[in-house]
Amino acid sequence: MNYKFTYPKDKYDEADLDRNLIMKLIIKHQALTERLIRNKQYYDGNHKICSRERTSGAPNAKTVCNHAKDISDTATGYFMGNPITYSNTGDADIEPLLLAFDKANTDDTDSDIALDMSIYGVSYEYVYAKENDTTLMSKVLEPERTFIVYDDTIEENELFGVYYFYKKDDVNNTGIWVATICTEHLQYVINIQGSDMTAVTNEFKLVNEVPTQHFMGMVPIIEYQNNKENIGDFEQQIGLIDAYDVLMADRVNDKEQFIDAILVLYGSYLSDEVSENETEDEEQSPNAVKRLRDLKLLELPEGAKAEYLSRTLDESGVEILRKAIKEDIYTFSHVPNLTDENFVGNSSGVAMEYKLLGLEMITKVKQRYYKKGLRKRYKLFCNYLSLSQILVDSDSIVANFTRGLPKNLLELAQTISSLKGTVSQKTLLSLLPFVEDPDEELEQVREDNAEAIKQQQELFNDPNANNSTPPEEDKDSDVVDEE
Repeated sequence: MNYKFTYPKDKYDEADLDRNLIMKLIIKHQALTERLIRNKQYYDGNHKICSRERTSGAPNAKTVCNHAKDISDTATGYFMGNPITYSNTGDADIEPLLLAFDKANTDDTDSDIALDMSIYGVSYEYVYAKENDTTLMSKVLEPERTFIVYDDTIEENELFGVYYFYKKDDVNNTGIWVATICTEHLQYVINIQGSDMTAVTNEFKLVNEVPTQHFMGMVPIIEYQNNKENIGDFEQQIGLIDAYDVLMADRVNDKEQFIDAILVLYGSYLSDEVSENETEDEEQSPNAVKRLRDLKLLELPEGAKAEYLSRTLDESGVEILRKAIKEDIYTFSHVPNLTDENFVGNSSGVAMEYKLLGLEMITKVKQRYYKKGLRKRYKLFCNYLSLSQILVDSDSIVANFTRGLPKNLLELAQTISSLKGTVSQKTLLSLLPFVEDPDEELEQVREDNAEAIKQQQELFNDPNANNSTPPEEDKDSDVVDEE
């Protein structure tokens, strides 16, 4: 569900932000986070089966088959398994921006954002200047505690972003809710007094602080959508995941009940009374049930019989149902089951792409929305770098995504060789998975070629380079010729 918080543009004043307004929005946002919390619980393995209760004495296996984690990890690895590379379509040098990205560890941030997108359906990034330093940093914020407020115009311009969290003091066992509000130019920090870390309530007292300027030029909180509706990759398959967990748990329960089956005797019975040949001493006359369990021997009179009372387990039918549910989980999530026997094998590139068609479709949607968030990241970093007279054109930066799949380098090399002369060298280099920066690689190739030419020229201009006969031998040969 993609819910957008809006506020009238004509009532908004960045310099005088209403704290009570922020409290109302935080409380409303918390009421909408139940779905996000459930998605995270399923990724962590806390499924519905974990709270299942049965009658006293009955087996109650709580088997968790974490397809949710498998789907998110696979989708994230395919989408962001390799770091994003950047190229420049303009004349300005983007090296200062790439250096700032490295200092901010944006590669790690991208991986965490992609995982949150897969789990929650949305993710948030906070770009800020390091405390007591001018270095820009990037941090992934919890979607359960973050939201952005837009104006009520058709453009839906960003007004401010809110991130709130519970700040604990484990030594004194105290805590306080802290909300950070970032507008286009200012940053407010609001302390919300109270000791309840589960939720914010209207009864908490606000402690206002003077806003500070962040110099980013726009709201420094970036929203990354997984798709148009902000739906997680496994969110719509939670019902199937629950059904699979119940089926596997019941199989284990049935096995335990089969082991503890009831013994039925026909024409005889087990007695705990002392026989004629036994004394009343407990050590010498154990009860019949214990004797049967220890000795594994049962003596019956003629005509009597014994058998276990148990139901027949239809394992074949259960196995068919299990495979059907598992297939539906991966089919409707569009994420392939990498352990499926039909998926593995030596497949050609075209065959592999056909098997990954569904995953590729949802990944292209992820990539489209991710580029939208990256464009805002470019602007935030470029705005901040401009304060140090470092000018970078954010509109000329192009992000290149590489799918996280094993590459057939021989097939790829043949493709590049056949395209040589038709496609630019920069584009061909970007196809190679081990080339992170095509521009730098092209420059290195030019330097290597220039060095090779220089060595050839030096060799050609060396007067002794082509003289294979030592000078002493030349003198001797001259003497022979004179004689």
